[in-house]
Amino acid sequence: MEKHIQIFLHKISYLSITIATLTLILVFFFPPPPETCINPNPNHPKSSCSAAHRRTTTVGTKNHRLWSTNTWTKHVNSFSTLFTHLQTLKLINNHTQTLILSAGGGQAVMALKQIGLVDVVGVELVDSPPLVSRGDPHNLPFFDTVFDLGFSVNLDQALFPARYVRELERVVRVGGVVVVCVEECGESGVREVLRLFGRSEVVRVGNVTVVGSKMTMIVTRRTISVCLRLCLVMRCHRFQLLSMMPLNYP
Repeated sequence: MEKHIQIFLHKISYLSITIATLTLILVFFFPPPPETCINPNPNHPKSSCSAAHRRTTTVGTKNHRLWSTNTWTKHVNSFSTLFTHLQTLKLINNHTQTLILSAGGGQAVMALKQIGLVDVVGVELVDSPPLVSRGDPHNLPFFDTVFDLGFSVNLDQALFPARYVRELERVVRVGGVVVVCVEECGESGVREVLRLFGRSEVVRVGNVTVVGSKMTMIVTRRTISVCLRLCLVMRCHRFQLLSMMPLNYP
């Protein structure tokens, strides 16, 4: 009797081992699908290689959705208030050729167009048509002295601030205006920013609120460089000396 019980127990052990082995094989080679709380969308392709028709959204549709949001409207209104202030100071007018550097999605560009400016160009590393074109702020794709106003509120985020400002000054004509807004700072911070400008003279400095952030606005007037100015002074002195020398006729 005991022998039959032993044989029965052995059979149960073998059966348990077989079931466990099969279970492990199924787990390793046929894993269950991951659980997810996201309902599958029938409009989405099954995979990246799916040839099924996909609905595309036009740029106009995307812009309409973006421009109708409250956040976009608040940002545009904030820039409009700032630019209207610059108009009051006679620094810009409707014919001012303007460059917005690091323009983001184009809120500042839209604000300028809304207050009447016609020729406004926005540049950012990633384009946002039709308001912003793609370009490197440290290496702008424009000729020298082609703009009347250069504007940026993102000098703080520039990888190379000196090169960033140098490009702004390069593309703005002599007599034009360069306006930058940085994180709100005192006199020492303003002096540090002004050291970046080699071809501009400070016009005014003041604290402003832009898109809900307190910032310091620095307005400069584009001038000729110090080296060029010295060369012109030396030429003038040389011309004066030559004009004072007597002419000897044979």
